[in-house]
Amino acid sequence: MTIEEVLLLLKATLPNALTPLQEIVLRSTWDGKTYTSIASEAHYGEERVRKVASHLWQLLGEVWKEPINKSNFRQTLERRGLNRAQQQLIREFNRTAIAISLEFPCGPVSLDSRFYIPRPPIEQLAYAEIAQPGSVICIKAPKKMGKSSLILRILAHAANLEYSTVSLDFQQADKAVFANIDKFLRWLCANITQKLGLQPKLNDYWNEEIGSKVSCSLYFQEYLLPSVKNPLVLVLNEVDWVFEYPEITDEFLSLLRFWYEQAKGVEIWQKLRLVLAYSTEIFVVLRLTLSPFHIGLPLKLPPFTKEQVQDLAQRHGLDWTNGSEVERLMAMVGGHPYLVRLALYSLMGKGGLQRDLEQLLQQAPTETGIYNEYLRQYVLALRKQPELEAAFAEVIFATSPVKLEPVVAYKLQSMGLVNLQGEYCTPTYELYRLYFRQLKARQDGNNSRMNQLEKENQQLRVLCSLDELTQLISRRNFHTHLQIEWQKAAGDCTPLSLILCDIDYFKIYNKNYGNTAGDDCLRQIANVIDNCVKRLLGYSSFSQASTVKSPVCTSDERTSVLVARYGGEEFAILAQTDAMTAISIAENIREQVKALEISCEYPGMGGLPANVLTVSLGVASIIPESETEPEILINAAEKALIQAKRKGRDRVVLK
Repeated sequence: MTIEEVLLLLKATLPNALTPLQEIVLRSTWDGKTYTSIASEAHYGEERVRKVASHLWQLLGEVWKEPINKSNFRQTLERRGLNRAQQQLIREFNRTAIAISLEFPCGPVSLDSRFYIPRPPIEQLAYAEIAQPGSVICIKAPKKMGKSSLILRILAHAANLEYSTVSLDFQQADKAVFANIDKFLRWLCANITQKLGLQPKLNDYWNEEIGSKVSCSLYFQEYLLPSVKNPLVLVLNEVDWVFEYPEITDEFLSLLRFWYEQAKGVEIWQKLRLVLAYSTEIFVVLRLTLSPFHIGLPLKLPPFTKEQVQDLAQRHGLDWTNGSEVERLMAMVGGHPYLVRLALYSLMGKGGLQRDLEQLLQQAPTETGIYNEYLRQYVLALRKQPELEAAFAEVIFATSPVKLEPVVAYKLQSMGLVNLQGEYCTPTYELYRLYFRQLKARQDGNNSRMNQLEKENQQLRVLCSLDELTQLISRRNFHTHLQIEWQKAAGDCTPLSLILCDIDYFKIYNKNYGNTAGDDCLRQIANVIDNCVKRLLGYSSFSQASTVKSPVCTSDERTSVLVARYGGEEFAILAQTDAMTAISIAENIREQVKALEISCEYPGMGGLPANVLTVSLGVASIIPESETEPEILINAAEKALIQAKRKGRDRVVLK
């Protein structure tokens, strides 16, 4: 067992939830730490830690029916696996907890949420640092990587230590606040005063003659800090907003640095513990000796590991223990906390995907995917900075790492869009590469636009499998290709035709002759369809696993075509051709299937079109328009197929 499995089993077994201190004791003991070390790092008294631990060992002994103590805790449990009963207990616990607590990933993860994943040793380092006099913690990470969730826990830990806490978010400030340094510092002091429940006394300390920065420092030193009994943890979130005003940034950040240095010699300043959170690097001209980002404890939030994603999936009630689903999801979004959580939330039925990971991954880099709103924020941000937009376009279209100007590279890295390895950049996640390449292709509006989309279709195909029985393209992949062909035909003003082919009375055939015969029948008909397409259109269709290549209209104008298994006994043929050619293909398929002479005598059933297996086909053809959707073509082909069946089957109908 892992420590995570031990904790889950205890939560599922014990009548009362584990307390935060109990979890700390268990995790730290698992890592081999002493009670003295645990008490020091968690900032609890050693006697209390020992008392909590003693109670824990008693509980664990009752759960596992054998003596368990600090010295044998890990040795006893690590070598064991979860038995079936324990696995079922955890699954039931997860299902019950999820039914109650499943939450949309928006904003910080609440303190009581089961979906918060610790990232050791980040939390422990932060807790230890705020206990140090005059400390500064700098938390840097792109948006939605978990800064606010970590801050929430730092504040809760500070409250447990009976510290005073104030959290300010600069994005809540009116634009007028940033008019000048005087107005900004008065706003800062007024907000802290209000949150501490003190009477505002700014006018008693503000003096134009000595300046705003000195006035602000005096207000802290002589009023705010003496007014609180215990240390004050001051969180300044979204410091990035200040970076937009260089004339304020230089003054404000140098002031924070000054407060930090004052704590080394002035006792009252040791009560102030600063936590600064920001996403973007500061690119104003600021000397290192003035910046607070080169002091104290720097914390960079890493993405989730595979084990952490697997843990989070289990907390959502998904059985991803074999790891393949985790690998497929991380191949698209890496370990980005928000992107992973949104996927897991959607897979649990709240997003209409009902555990269909293949569909989620297929749609992920498109405008119909669950990440579209999130990705659109990046689109808007890049459009405001054409230099970054052009540089990022170079990265996503490159086949190898790209060397960019250092400042541009660092900005893209700070936004979370690229990984920086030395001087070279690559897209952070495959999601970004696929989405922005498709977006850029649409914006260009030229031939390369569709060629690139077709390449991206190849990437999507990796995430979804071919139909195992017929080795034709799956229905989901068919819809992806249809979108691409629809846009291409709309741009070229060329017809696009769809043939839907249904095996007549196949369910009765399957019932009478058995599944093995039914499977063989499906394979034979799939082969007939593929051969008809090859013969009539003059080259290999885009259907079999051995010929998976993006279909293109070459200089000799050969037709692009795709053959897919559309349903249980339905097949779809999509071709860049006119209605007459499509009807010819459909008639040929009907005749060749009949020529197979697959016997289908159904006792007691009259009115069959023949005593051999037949197919009905519906054909639809249209010249697409960019403002319409391809569902028009699908609906028309389905109506034609229904008419073919109503008219007696074994026929072709054009709609």
